[in-house]
Amino acid sequence: MGGSSSSEQVEETETPSFFTQEELNKLKSDFETGGLEKVKPLIQKKITDLDKTELNIAVTGESGTGKSTFINAMRGLRNTDPGAAKSGTIETTKEPIGYSHPTLPNVRYWDLPGIGSPEFQAARYLTEMKFKRFDFFIIISTFRFKENDLNLAKEIKRLGKKFYFVRSKIDVDLDSMRKEKKVVNEEEELEKIRIDCVTRLAAKGIPDPTVFLISSFEPDHFDFIRLNEGLEGDLNNVKKRIFVLALPNLSVEVVQKKNKILKKHIWMFATLSGGLGAVPFPGFSLACDIGILIGAIVYFRKCLDLDDASLQRLANRAGKPVEKLKATIKAPLLGEMTPDAIMRLGWGAAAVTVSALEFALDFVPVLGSIFGAGSSFLMTYKILSAALKDLTDIAGRVMKVAFETD
Repeated sequence: MGGSSSSEQVEETETPSFFTQEELNKLKSDFETGGLEKVKPLIQKKITDLDKTELNIAVTGESGTGKSTFINAMRGLRNTDPGAAKSGTIETTKEPIGYSHPTLPNVRYWDLPGIGSPEFQAARYLTEMKFKRFDFFIIISTFRFKENDLNLAKEIKRLGKKFYFVRSKIDVDLDSMRKEKKVVNEEEELEKIRIDCVTRLAAKGIPDPTVFLISSFEPDHFDFIRLNEGLEGDLNNVKKRIFVLALPNLSVEVVQKKNKILKKHIWMFATLSGGLGAVPFPGFSLACDIGILIGAIVYFRKCLDLDDASLQRLANRAGKPVEKLKATIKAPLLGEMTPDAIMRLGWGAAAVTVSALEFALDFVPVLGSIFGAGSSFLMTYKILSAALKDLTDIAGRVMKVAFETD
């Protein structure tokens, strides 16, 4: 009995914290009966579950101010894309409508009903909209902000949450000016609009307001990128990471920010791999490592807008054939990720060398467990670091092809 207890104690100590003992037993059983294909779903689910923090962003303003188009732009969608928020000038709902990010569903943008009623009361409105669930509010207006916008901002501030003033459809204003004048100094005209908005808000009791001038149809122009930087800067570390990963690739800087965040994820994947590598069961660690690599690379591709759906949305936005964008991506990193695809990558040889030695040592329980944990961690870390570097470079090239930037 004593020997049995000692064995159980060792096994529990070696169990990776990412898995319960029941899950680990199921992984081992599934591997025995079905190999890699049978254990892969649970491993990939664990990878997906590593970050379940939600981010809820409220977008409010009168009907016709461009709330839906803004929500779509923040999600990298056009108004005509599947899953896009419906746009129009008529307010059709009295309830908030949530729109999930197309690849990171824990990020949601909420279209709140218009606030133009004469009987509007900010406190009651926020209660009805379930104020507490939102991380911050974006108050959108065209031309100038109304009394209701100001009352709402004051109430949001009183309740301790962040809000941002966004002046939308700035491209329409400039187009109107060009029809009236032969030459328009865009920079000067934008500054005049900004000063007018800030002065009026300050006069109504909003001290030192910041106003972002945007066009949701031109997210790479005006203050759209500056708005995203402002939102990012006011979030805590966890939610900041989620927000940045959910941003459409509007600039090379955004791609690099995503790269920096995903580098930290590599430690999580490598730790998961190292923990499973400590399980002394022939072939088990190699199978799990490949499952982790597949799940991680698929996740990286989604965050960097390199999955098929994201590439199609980008092609639509840029007015380019999706095939032209895909031509910049190496074949092994395009399409479905499989064990064969992992092995075809340039990093496959190193993976096989390390795992072959690991497989042999699995038959020696103590030595196999020690080497398994260390080699799995190192192999996964090196492979994913190389994969992330390649994918980041590809994302930059895809952007240049899409928008013909230098």
